[in-house]
Amino acid sequence: MFTLAHLSDPHLAPLPAPTWRELLGKRITGYINWQRKRHLIHDRGVLDALVDDLRRQAPDHVVITGDIANIGIAAEYPRGRDWLEHLGSLRDVSFVPGNHDIYVAESAVFTARQWGAYMTDDAGTNGFPYVRKRGPLALIGVNSGVPTAPFLATGWVGTKQLAGLAAVLNTLKDENVFRVVMIHHPPITKAARHKQLLDAPVLLKVLKAHGADLVLHGHDHRHMLNWLQGPAGTRIPAVGVPSASAKPGTTKDAAAYHLYRIDGARGAWRVEMISRGMTPDGAIVEEKRMMLDADA
Repeated sequence: MFTLAHLSDPHLAPLPAPTWRELLGKRITGYINWQRKRHLIHDRGVLDALVDDLRRQAPDHVVITGDIANIGIAAEYPRGRDWLEHLGSLRDVSFVPGNHDIYVAESAVFTARQWGAYMTDDAGTNGFPYVRKRGPLALIGVNSGVPTAPFLATGWVGTKQLAGLAAVLNTLKDENVFRVVMIHHPPITKAARHKQLLDAPVLLKVLKAHGADLVLHGHDHRHMLNWLQGPAGTRIPAVGVPSASAKPGTTKDAAAYHLYRIDGARGAWRVEMISRGMTPDGAIVEEKRMMLDADA
C-alpha cells in the first residue's frame, strides 16, 4: 500500500508588498484583484491547519499541482521555497507550476530558481515532462503554466511537451507502475474559456492513445472528478481539489486535500481516495471516501 497526498493552489498569503516597477503590466490587475477579493478567500491559517493535518496522516509522497504564488513577484518565491521545505524533503514532495506561478515571463525564472529541485526527474534533470518513481508509482509532471495577457488564466502544454508525455506514457505502460499525471489545469472543465487549458483536446487524445492510471490537477478551486477515455475502452480518473487555503463560506469549495491509497499491480490496481477538508468551525475532517478503480 502506497499513500499519495494531493493538494493544490495554496496561494500563499499574505501577499508581499510589490514595488511600483513590479506592478507594471499584468501584475497590476492581479494586485487589484487580490486587494479587492482574493485576500478574503485565501488564508494562511487555513493552509497551515490543512498541512498540519496532512502531515499527521504521514503519506508516502505529496503532490502539489500549482499556484503557490499569486502575482508572480520576486518576494513570493523564497517564501514558497520555505513552505515547500516545511511540507517535506525534495524526495518526498513533487510540484508542477500553475498560471499564477508563471504569471509573467520573469516569474518562470523565479520558479525555476527557487522551486526547480521539486520539478526534476530522479537524476535531478530539469524539464517537462519529468518522471519520478516512488514505490509502485511513476509520477509524471506536466507544466501547463505559461505567461498570459491581463484577465487571462489559460494554460498551454505545447506540442513538444505533449510528444514527450506520449513517449513517457508509452514507455511506462509495460512496466509494473501506477502512472500518475500531474498538471495544474484540468483536462475537462466547466470554467470559462479564458481559464481553460487551450490544448486540452490534444492532451485528451494522448491519454486516450497511451493511457494513465490517475490524473491530478487543481486550478478550478473545486472538488472535481471526471472519467477520461483511455485505450481500448478503459477509463482514467481525473481528480481536482479545492484551493488548500480557501476559507469556508466563500463561493468556491472550502480548503481540502486528498489521500490516495494505492495497491495491486498492473491491470489490477486498487485506488481508494479519501478527501479531508475544513468545516465551517475550522476542523479538518474526512469528507468522502471512495474507490477510483477504473471498473468502479
